[in-house]
Amino acid sequence: MSSFFVSTDSDLTTDRLALRPWSAEVVKAVLDDIRSAHWADDFPAEGDRVIAGFISEHLDAALGEFGQRLIVERRTGLVVGSIGLFWPPSDGVLEMGYGIVGSRRGRGYATEATRAMVEFALSAPGVHTVSAGAELNNPASVRVLEKCGFERHGVDQGTALFRITTTI
Repeated sequence: MSSFFVSTDSDLTTDRLALRPWSAEVVKAVLDDIRSAHWADDFPAEGDRVIAGFISEHLDAALGEFGQRLIVERRTGLVVGSIGLFWPPSDGVLEMGYGIVGSRRGRGYATEATRAMVEFALSAPGVHTVSAGAELNNPASVRVLEKCGFERHGVDQGTALFRITTTI
């Protein structure tokens, strides 16, 4: 597998993005609806608010090395979404999710961030599979997972279920 990211300190860096761990301060700001000059105008989206709530309830796992990250546009320094792993893995399988704010969709950011996060996740000790779901009424998200090499293995209540596994 070719490398889609470079790890610099705690950030994962791609050509156009930095995947930066959430901080407790950002979680609080999102939950308290306090805007930051470093956020795209439409950040946080509803999914980002849900993730901030999840992080606040699972601080150790969610803020760890293999936890939740903000997607930062390197050119502008603005937060444009979030992506994350739901640590710890279960029987070698690690779930991931992602979202890009509406103003930055259609630029390939979700695909770029997902490729980097999958490569990073599969380097984690004991992880051999990354799973993800995409609502069937969101074909763009389905395409992101397909472009990143995920294989569809089922459907559950309107959500297509995908996974990608390392080859040994």
